[in-house]
This record gives sequence, C-alpha cells and structure tokens, in this order.
Amino acid sequence: MATRAGDVTPSGGAPADAATSVSSTGSNKATPAWTPCSFYRAGDGTVQRDLPPKALAAALADTAGTLWVDVDATNRHQHALLEKIFKFHPLAVEDTLNPNSRVKYEEYDGFLFVIARAVKLEEDTPDPYDVETQNLYFFLGQNFLVSVHSYASDSVRTMLERVALSDDLLARGAARIMHGILDVSVDAYFPLLDGLDELLDKLEERVFVQFDQGALRDIFGVKRLVLTLRRHLAPQREVLNQLTNRPSALLPQSVQVYFRDVYDHVLRINDTLDTYRELLSSTLDSYLSQVSNRLSRSSKGLTVVATVTLPFVIMSGMWGMNFAHIPLMSQPHGFALLVVLQIVVAAVLLVLLRWLRLL
Repeated sequence: MATRAGDVTPSGGAPADAATSVSSTGSNKATPAWTPCSFYRAGDGTVQRDLPPKALAAALADTAGTLWVDVDATNRHQHALLEKIFKFHPLAVEDTLNPNSRVKYEEYDGFLFVIARAVKLEEDTPDPYDVETQNLYFFLGQNFLVSVHSYASDSVRTMLERVALSDDLLARGAARIMHGILDVSVDAYFPLLDGLDELLDKLEERVFVQFDQGALRDIFGVKRLVLTLRRHLAPQREVLNQLTNRPSALLPQSVQVYFRDVYDHVLRINDTLDTYRELLSSTLDSYLSQVSNRLSRSSKGLTVVATVTLPFVIMSGMWGMNFAHIPLMSQPHGFALLVVLQIVVAAVLLVLLRWLRLL
C-alpha cells in the first residue's frame, strides 16, 4: 500500500526508528551529520527518508525497492559509506575526491559510474565572464542511485524537493532519478544562453552604432566564455550519447529514451554556442574593419592637408633664403603677390585631387 509523500513507515526489514520523520514540506528533523540525505521506497510502496548506515545496508539488499542516497564528499563519515556499505570500486571512489576528474562514463560490476559537470557563472569575482564548474558523481545500480558532490548542487537540491513532494518519482526507478538530476543540470545552461544573447545584442549595438572602443575587451571576454562553455559541454555530450545508445542491463531502452531527451538538449546548446562563436567572430571582424576604415579616413585627411600646404612650405623656404638678389624682394607688394600665388597653387591642387577622385 503506497503512502502519502512525506510519510514514513517501517518497511524492508528496517526497524521502525531507522529513519527520521519527514514533514509535509519535505524537511527532516535533526538528522545526524554522518547520515546522508536518502530516500528509500520499499517494494510494498512504503517510503523512508534519511536512513542510518545499518538501514541503508538493509535497503540496498531489497532488490524490489528503490534507494537514492545523496552523499556529501566533504563529510568523511558520509564518504566512507561508499566503500563500507556500497562496496564501490576504489578507483571510482577516489575519483569522487578529485574536483578535476574528467567527465566520463564507466561500467563496473554491478553499477555504472558517471561523472557529469555543471556550469554556472561565478558571482564572487569582478570578471563577469568567469564560470564555475562543479562535478557531479553518480553510482547507478539495479535498485539504487548514489549521487556524490562536494558543493551545494542546485540540480540535486531541486530533485530532492521533487522527490520529497512526490514519492512516485522513486517508483520509476533509480535511473529516472539520475535522469532528473542531469536534466536539471543541463537545463541550467539555457539561462546562460539567454544572458549571452543579450550580451551579443549589446555588443553589436556598441560596435555598429556607437563604435565603443571598450567593446573590444568585452568581445574577447564573451568569446572566452563561449569557448569555455563548449569545452565543458563537449565531453558531457559524449557521456550522454553513451547513456542513450550503449546497451546496458542497468539502463533499459525505456529509460534510455529519457536520456535521449537530455542528449538532444545538449546538442541544441552546442549548436547555439557555435552560432554565438560565429557571431562574435563576425562582430570582431566588423570592429577591426571599422578601426581600419577610420584610420584610412584619418590618414587621407592628413595627406590632403600635407599636399595643400606643400606650396606654402616650398615658396616660403625659397623666398626665405639669404641671397642678395631674390625676385620680388624690391617690390612693395611682393609679399601679397607671393601669398596670392601660394593660395592659387593650393586651389589648383585641390581641384586636381577632386578631379582624380582622391577627395
């Protein structure tokens, strides 16, 4: 008989006080620090939450039930459960302690080990284009899922809230819980893409309308952000491809369909990032072209000024030489005649330049 979401009833051979009680809002009472957050749905539909280690071992042996355990890797007592209770391979357990572990998919005897990476903008740095990467580790078995992380994961928290509100999610199996977490973490890219789209619109306006010289730095900053997102997304695409298409006894085809939906989202995000990268390259080329055009116009103007003033320099230099006999030196209006001659020569040069379409 199934219970309401949030109710706790003894089942699966565990003692009645093995799990802490859960309120209607999904919050638990005074859970010890060494007890990981967990949900256990027995084969008869009863649900327990936050099981202590002994109860976890009993729930793990119940092949008809579904167990989800969320482990905080920074808590050594919780992390020790990975080897002592679940008996996971030491190499996989070691990866959960390394924040720089690469995204991957590995199949061990009795469980799948998956590393996914969540990305969000870093809010504590002055650079608005810094991103923070966070690894999520999954151990998926026939009737259990163990998620491991060393930070406050938004995707895990969202899934915990959903399961607390509806224990029917547990009835769908452990693989569907992992799908839900991956789906939320991948969907977190879309707000980033919306922000990038707004940044691109502002950059195009600053380049084509205002010609803001400070836009060059922002162009490179956004381009670096796009390349960073693609670098983190590329290996995750391969992992989801394996979860979608690689045959496994732990992932039936009915479940792989859901991972295919997440894989489609990743492909869509990747295509969008490729489009943004091309737009940024075009915007950068346009900016550099405008700089070149403005420099050409400035050089052209300086060249015209130098050409027009050349007669003044030549004539002034000639009539400024120290010789005894210089034309017009004895004329009372010699200076005026010389100035008029210089102006006439400059006007002829301007007409010639216009006729040659150099102006």
